[in-house]
Parts: sequence; structure tokens; C-alpha cells
Amino acid sequence: MTTIRIGIDVGGTNTDVVAIDPAGQVVTWHKTPTTATLFDGIEAGLSAVLARVRPADVSHVMLGTTHPVNALIARSNLARVGVLRIGAPATMSISPLADWPRDLAGLVCAYSAVVRGGHEFDGSPMGPLDEDAVRAFAKACGATVDAIALTGVHSPANPEHEIRAGQILAEELGQNFPVTLGHQIGGLGLLERENSATLNAALRFVGAEVVTGLEQALSAHDLRAEIYMTQNDGTLLSAAEAARRPVMTIGSGPTNSMRGAAHLSGLADAIIMDVGGTSTDVGMLVNGFPRESALPVEIGGVRTNYRMPDLISVGLGGGTVVRAEEDLRIGPDSVAHRLTERARVFGGDTLTLTDVSVLAGRLSAGEPGRAADVPRPLVAQALSWVDERIGRLADRIKVARSDLPLVAVGGGAHLIPDEIPGVSTVHRHEYAAVANAIGAAIAEASGTLDRTYQFSDGGREACLDAAKRAAVDAAVRAGADPAGTRITAITEIPISYLPGDSVRVQVKATGPLT
Repeated sequence: MTTIRIGIDVGGTNTDVVAIDPAGQVVTWHKTPTTATLFDGIEAGLSAVLARVRPADVSHVMLGTTHPVNALIARSNLARVGVLRIGAPATMSISPLADWPRDLAGLVCAYSAVVRGGHEFDGSPMGPLDEDAVRAFAKACGATVDAIALTGVHSPANPEHEIRAGQILAEELGQNFPVTLGHQIGGLGLLERENSATLNAALRFVGAEVVTGLEQALSAHDLRAEIYMTQNDGTLLSAAEAARRPVMTIGSGPTNSMRGAAHLSGLADAIIMDVGGTSTDVGMLVNGFPRESALPVEIGGVRTNYRMPDLISVGLGGGTVVRAEEDLRIGPDSVAHRLTERARVFGGDTLTLTDVSVLAGRLSAGEPGRAADVPRPLVAQALSWVDERIGRLADRIKVARSDLPLVAVGGGAHLIPDEIPGVSTVHRHEYAAVANAIGAAIAEASGTLDRTYQFSDGGREACLDAAKRAAVDAAVRAGADPAGTRITAITEIPISYLPGDSVRVQVKATGPLT
């Protein structure tokens, strides 16, 4: 029996669906405008692909979507959260969510408290966990909260107090009450980890909606495949884990495109430029995976410490509006998913960068005659603006002066010129327009470790070996094949203000699904 994977990516403009065979080759694909109701677009894409692929041959379905991040930005469908920090009295100077935008904090936080407990950087206890205070917190939350975010000081080094507090909350509120444990969501850094856990708890309804909607869409087509969601680092979460940790999928869209670009081009190190209908995302491939940001990432105005790709995003896409009044003005607004209705070459009344690209000969689409009245000097001026912007973006993402290859993907990749300063070669592919869905379809499972070691205790090599084993074990638990799992990234960051030759170690292991 042929084993087919289906990758789905829901963007702001289009929803892409791709079927991939066991050799990683595209069997068929479909691109459809993203609909106001998320799963109508998925349903349309699936129907088109399954007209050419037997449902019985589909073994896995992978989805990447911007739905969770859109909910945070729009402040919609968010759960009311009880925020519990374990770390009194050492952490009392800064209250939970102190750095959040006021409107979002007021919408999300129903109740917060700080109780005694937590651990030092080396995992030793700061003091006993105040279990009575945890029970009091549960009673105070009562029926006013939909979920709880629980974060302990240095819990990545020792999660014992978080786990015990979670057990107490389950005893008081019920075994199925949603509780997010900080050490399962974020890395080192108490406030960022607390923010990450709270955002995850706030997305409780959104995560359940995405997973349930996808299950219903597959059921309608009699698909009995395993379901996964793509997460921020380009790897997979099972549907159950995605519903429990929806915040881990927030950055999956750009990451899917970068992984798809690596698969299509065969390049391990390159600049990736993903041009959609509304925006352009620029990132770097390092060893076949997106280069991760070394800085905390803000999501909806909240500082977090997720594993997120290092990206530059700008409002430039195929649907970007071009205005020629007294002076040329391009964007940042876009016709987005209504491109095929509103662009001039498709019979609309709005001049877009797609029209410019068609009139300049970079793209063959629509009917150029419908935009024949656009002055040629205007086309040249707009194209020059695009080329200059693309060149600056490519230059900004690099960390060295040497020329690098660039892979152009996305439905608006026609806007990228063939020659760019600082770029050795521009790579294009026949399936570049659906690289994001391809990235979802070929994604693997992963496991990570982020903790502080004292090399003076056991020696550097012994500590690194332990970290690697822990990351591999985490990947296998996530569904990776033990025989194919390998270490794909390892970072050592000396911490000068801590004793004992202390080093923060970050390790990532990745492997194909079993």
C-alpha cells in the first residue's frame, strides 16, 4: 500500500494542501483562498487533493496554521487564566504579567498568586513547596478561570514543585482541568517562561477548535490518518499535544516554508525568502533547519522564550496595494485573499504588485490587457522599489559578508529578482508556491533540552552526553524513530555570574516518525 502524507498550511491569503509520497515527491497539490471560517478553506483543498489520491493511502496529515497567533493579535476566543508562580519570597518584586499590554492582561488574567517554593539554578530546593497555599489558590480560582498557568523558579532544572503543585490542582479542580506547566512550554528565564505558560493556557479554546475542526474535516472524507500539527521549530506535535500546547504552533507558518524550501532546493544553508499575498518572511537555513532567534520573541506584545525562527517580516506581497497619486505609495495594505477578485489583471479595480509583476514580464497570470493603461514608468518605479527592498532584506538576514544562495518560495515569489547583491544564486522550483504545505508534510518529530549544568561537577563531555541523551529520549517520546534520531543543534552558553563553571546547554534532537 502506498503511504501518502498530506501537508496543509493555512496562511492569511491562501490555504495550501499537498500530497507527498514516501520518497518525498509531490503527488498533487491545491491552492485555495483562505476563508473566513478556517476549515472551509481546508475542506476545499482536501476535496481537490483527494480527488487524485485515495483516502485509504493517506497515513499522516500535518497542519500548520496562523490561527493561534491571530487569536492573540485579535484578542478573540481567549480563556480566562489563573496564574500561579512558585517562588516566594525571592520573586515578589515583580508580579505575574507585569510586562503585558494592559488590555491583554485584563482580558486573560482572572486571578494570580505567588507561593513559596521553587529551586536554585542547579536544581536544589529554595525551600519546601507551600502546598496549603496551592490549595487556597485553587479554591480562590473557583469557577472564574478556564485554565491555569503554573510556573516555578528554575523548573527546567528541577520540575518537582511544578509537578506536585499540578497534582494538587488536579485534586482540587478535577483531573481534566487544563493546567499548563511552565517547564513543558518555555526555557530558562522565569518571566518569559511564565508568560509563555499563560499564553498557552489562554489559547485553550483555540487549540481545541483547531484540532477538532481538522478531525471533522478528515472524518468528512473518511480519512483515518494520524494527525499532527507543525510547531515553531519546524517539527511536529501530535494532535493531542497540540490541543494541550497550542502556543507551540504559533510560529509554524514561516518555519514550514523554510523547511519546504530546504526540501525543494536540496540546500542546507541558504537565505529563504517566502513572499505571500500580504507579507514577506525572510530567514536563514542552517543545517537544513531555520536559524533560531537568540533573542526573546514578542507575541501579541508579550515577551516569551519559545524556540522561534530568526525572521524579518515586512508588509510586501503579491496583494500589496500600489497607489500612484502625487507620489508613488506601495502598501503596507493588501487585498490579501481577494487578490483574484481585486487585482487589475483579474478584472478588479485595485493596482497591486501582482499587476506590476505581470506588466513587467516576471509573472504570467490573468489578462495583462486589463491593466494596459498603467504607465510604464510607474511599473518600472514600483519594480525598482521592490528590488531595492528585497536586496535590503537579504542583506539584513545575513551574519557574514560572503554571498549566499537564496531560495524563493511562496505565491508571490515572482516579485524576487534573479539578481540580488550579496546573493550568489536565486533558486526557484515548480512547487515553490506551496513550499509551506510541503514543509508541513515532510516535518519530523523532535525533542529538546534547555538547562544549566556545572561542568566542574561531572566534566564537560559527561554533561553534554547526558543532555544529548535527554533530548533524544524526548524526541522518541514525541514519535521519532530511535534508529533515525540525531542531534541537529547544540549550544553552550557560559554563565559567568554563577559558580562552578556553570553553562546553559541547549540541545535539539530530530528524527523521522515511526
